[in-house]
Amino acid sequence: MQKSLFTNDLGQSDLHKPLADRMRPRSFDEVYGQEDLVKPGSAFRNLVEQDKVPSCIFWGPPGTGKTTLAEVIARTTEAEFVPLSAVTAGVSDIRKIVAVAEERLKMGKRTILFIDEIHRFNKSQQDALLPHVERGTVIFIGATTENPSFEVNHALLSRARVFTLSALGEGDLKEILSRALLDEERGLGKVKVKVDEHALKSIVQIADGDARAGLNVLEMCVNSIGAKGPKAKKGQNGSVNSGQGLVTNETVRTVLKRSHMVYDKGGEEHYNIISALHKSMRGSDADASLYWLARMLEAGEDPIYVARRVVRFASEDIGLADPQALVQAMSAMQAVKLIGMPECNVHLAQAVVYCARAKKSNQLYEAYGKAARDAKETSHIGVPLHLRNAPTSLMKDLGYGKDYKYNPSFEEPVEQDYLPEELKKRKYL
Repeated sequence: MQKSLFTNDLGQSDLHKPLADRMRPRSFDEVYGQEDLVKPGSAFRNLVEQDKVPSCIFWGPPGTGKTTLAEVIARTTEAEFVPLSAVTAGVSDIRKIVAVAEERLKMGKRTILFIDEIHRFNKSQQDALLPHVERGTVIFIGATTENPSFEVNHALLSRARVFTLSALGEGDLKEILSRALLDEERGLGKVKVKVDEHALKSIVQIADGDARAGLNVLEMCVNSIGAKGPKAKKGQNGSVNSGQGLVTNETVRTVLKRSHMVYDKGGEEHYNIISALHKSMRGSDADASLYWLARMLEAGEDPIYVARRVVRFASEDIGLADPQALVQAMSAMQAVKLIGMPECNVHLAQAVVYCARAKKSNQLYEAYGKAARDAKETSHIGVPLHLRNAPTSLMKDLGYGKDYKYNPSFEEPVEQDYLPEELKKRKYL
């Protein structure tokens, strides 16, 4: 094992590491959340403790313990643990690691290759791993915040077990922060700072399931007041730890000048939220529709993208049940193009609420789907002669346009076929 990466004792240089890094769990028993993986007797923990680590991918939001689990495996297993970051590594790095791993395997020692942010590897880089994972030259462990179904090659995905990590609960986050405040070896125990209950709750909410984010905010708050912070009143209710400085809600607000919204315009969350907006409008829930719209716009989503989705919805889910929905959606898109954000948010809100409240019908959507299927299957069928255009005398002589009845010339209904003979009785609406 590469001891320089995971020393148990804090050296002088370690004291300057971020609190989140210092407090990283060193064993399964120190890991909060992810109970299905880390609790005693769980299948995954048993495999690791028996030194039978499978190739796997940890998938979950930031700060949920993906890298932590990899480092716990490094401390628990007898295999050599080699970490890589997909941000800086390439195929040449993989080749070097594999070459050493092959020699190590001859001596009976296995190699675990941990690749953080595996979704940043392109297809050729991921392909370079395949033969070595398949032959067992290395045990592959990847970590990603993106859906592996979209970001990891199918061939590599089929050779690794995917473990899904969930965002940490508020109780877990509170325990992690409290432990950091009490820990004199790696945490803030020697600083003797006090955090009142309201401030602690605010930090937990801001962290939103991300342990790293919560510890970073806590550290910034403690550093902002220093040893000269306001004195904590003896016996004050709802506080953690005891000592000189007091972190309050005002401290948290001061440190975080603006809110940080969780939203990835290029990742899975982008598609999750637009799906939530679409389904909320379809379900006629105007309040939920407004909420999901605000989640996107306030996080910096391109308003034109949202407008296009609403225009599509207006015909796909409403259609002729309320033709004004398309008018509202198109008007909102025009307003977005002319005015832009933030002023155009109200125009999009108007279109979204109108669509949510409008009567729903997917008749047009279904009808076009049926027509499209027929069009693909019968594209060899010619247009009936009476419906064809006849711009030349030759075409007229060939019967183009013959016997066509010009509807406006008749007061009574016109009996005339408009579909090919093979589809004469077809109904789409």
